[in-house]
Amino acid sequence: MAKLRVTLVKSLIGRKKTHIATANALGLKKIGKTVEHEVNPQIQGMINKIDYLLKVEEL
Repeated sequence: MAKLRVTLVKSLIGRKKTHIATANALGLKKIGKTVEHEVNPQIQGMINKIDYLLKVEEL
């Protein structure tokens, strides 16, 4: 399976509660935090929902 490296690059302050919850579910709580996830439909949907806050790299 392919992996993605996801980094939070914008603040969560003032965002919709659902977008904050999505970022937290991905493991992103602070700006600059990076996590790696396997590519699957659930993770891809979460990334698509808050893509304006993230930097995504394929590994």
